Amino acid sequence: MGTESNESLDLLSVFLTGIPGLEARHGWLSMPFFTMYVVAIVGNILIIAAVQKNPALHEPMYLFLSMLAVTEVGVSVSTLPTVMSILWFDARRVDFDGCLAQMFFIHTFSCMESGVLLAMSYDRFVAIYNPLRYTAILTLPCIICMGLGITLKSVALMAPLPILLRQLPYCHTNVLSHSYCLHSDLIQLPCADTKLNSILGLAIVLATFGLDSLLIVVSYVLILYTVRGIASGEGRWKALNTCVSHICAVLIYYVPMIGVSVMHRAAKHASPIVHTLMSSIYLFVPPVLNPIIYSVKTRPIRQGILTLFSCKRELL
Repeated sequence: MGTESNESLDLLSVFLTGIPGLEARHGWLSMPFFTMYVVAIVGNILIIAAVQKNPALHEPMYLFLSMLAVTEVGVSVSTLPTVMSILWFDARRVDFDGCLAQMFFIHTFSCMESGVLLAMSYDRFVAIYNPLRYTAILTLPCIICMGLGITLKSVALMAPLPILLRQLPYCHTNVLSHSYCLHSDLIQLPCADTKLNSILGLAIVLATFGLDSLLIVVSYVLILYTVRGIASGEGRWKALNTCVSHICAVLIYYVPMIGVSVMHRAAKHASPIVHTLMSSIYLFVPPVLNPIIYSVKTRPIRQGILTLFSCKRELL
């Protein structure tokens, strides 16, 4: 019985779904999707390069921002191969192990992004609560340790998901409902009991996204309490203004995530295109908008990017 299950698993391929009801327009839809990928990947790489090249940006806030950019490049690169293959070539078939690998990277980078957003909220709290000791508290070794901790936690939490799915027998339909592989889709395919997988998935969500979002809220409660103690109105405004870009990044990340969760649980019978749209917003919008927001709202980042282009022109 076990041998037959393993043999059937080795032969299994997964078929991804494009945009339901718009299959005939995939060629046209590929243009905005490709544009979003270019903006997301190039925009975040420019932020990473600006922070790396400019010593004036080697401060905690910008180092955390470069970490956020790395996670968003990771999310974009993880989904790009299958999404663009479907839109350009209608290539829907994916090797099962390749699908598991894509699922692991998507969820790992998403978990890392949540962790970095939490670290950035702590950074804003320290900057406002104790500005004189800001760089003494958030030293480079401390920031590196936080980054490594976020990475190791994300990898350790997500690694069991593909391992457990790899052990299950598959005899149902192998068609997924998205253009990329997600745990919520893959868990529907086995013809065995997946209760353990479901419980583990829920525990991971609560231990990462749930806990991170709660701690971010706590951080901003402490920030608001600290800002209330600032004597001048101008000082309060300046302190809160340093948080605007981060608040936008948090909302852009968590609001679509909550929307996707609500759709999966409360609107299972909604049109497939609605589910596809919500998942696409969750995965594509943050990597596209965050570089734009930080470039517009954060003058040193904007100047650092412009410096990169001026150096490039001088070399030419």
